[in-house]
Amino acid sequence: MQSFWDKLPKPFFVMAPMADVTDPAWRALVAKCGKPDVTFTEFVSADGLYHTRQNYGYRKSIDSDAENPLMRDLQFTEAERPIIAQFFSAKPEMIAYAAKLAKELGFNGIDINMGCPDRTIEHQGAGAVLIKTPKLAQELIRVAQEAGPLPVSVKTRIGYNAEMLDEWLPALLEAQPAAITLHLRTRKEMSLVPADWGLMKRAVELRDRLAPEVLLIGNGDVRDLDEARAKVAETGCDGAMIGRGMFGNPWIFQERFVSSDDTNREHGLEEKLVALIELAHSFEQLSPPKSFNILKKHIKAFVTGFDSAAELRARLMEAENADELEAAVRAGEGKTWPSGPERARRDA
Repeated sequence: MQSFWDKLPKPFFVMAPMADVTDPAWRALVAKCGKPDVTFTEFVSADGLYHTRQNYGYRKSIDSDAENPLMRDLQFTEAERPIIAQFFSAKPEMIAYAAKLAKELGFNGIDINMGCPDRTIEHQGAGAVLIKTPKLAQELIRVAQEAGPLPVSVKTRIGYNAEMLDEWLPALLEAQPAAITLHLRTRKEMSLVPADWGLMKRAVELRDRLAPEVLLIGNGDVRDLDEARAKVAETGCDGAMIGRGMFGNPWIFQERFVSSDDTNREHGLEEKLVALIELAHSFEQLSPPKSFNILKKHIKAFVTGFDSAAELRARLMEAENADELEAAVRAGEGKTWPSGPERARRDA
């Protein structure tokens, strides 16, 4: 049975699932600015979903989901489709539960996180530590596939303490997920070394020989669509995932949807500040009671690359809510902010 994965253009470009980044507010902003070919939620604990829904009295009232912070992370709009819910767990019954829930919520697919290096998640037997237990990894994929009609994908790494692509990737391919995203670093390497895109060629060879129908997506050090295209063309994978390249640039996927006259144009600071204010208000509306401090990484990314950036950034960092952030931005409106092209000429 065909899924949305089978209908994507080649190459395709997808939003990376990133904790405290690809929340509902950020995803909505990116969808508005120029959405990717596939959108991912930030990862959500399948175990946590099950237990909190019981605690919030889900069996008594579906309205209680509105009070559940984990369910809030799974909010999305039609503009974000196709959208995939990413889950983590080491318990097959919890992954099966999450897969069924994703279908009820209207997602287009589910993804199982097998690459996160966070110690708290690894202590649960989930995330990157699943690389050490390929049989369990296969079981998690299988139960998700059996739970319902949604296509199942996996995001993982090339190894744990050392690269072990020849052992790990065939184990995943045997389980026949719809797609596999390879972060081209080991768990031990974290993001401290360059991603090894040279290994993607070997991954493609393994895929072509063992399970040619499984899509392969490369991840790591992809800064923009031009670099994504080049890496896909060089390695033969099907698509690329962009993570940190999104920071400060919700327009990163825009080229897919605008005329050639508008491509590669730089977005000036005024445009960025408007987007940052919109993100802040949306975050407060969609993601309570998460701390507003989560947005500080976005402030750093949006406000950079010009002479007075440090001064403006410091003022915005003091904001404790969206109204204060907007007021701090408006306080500087008398200044002439550098436009994208002006900033590029000066930085050169």
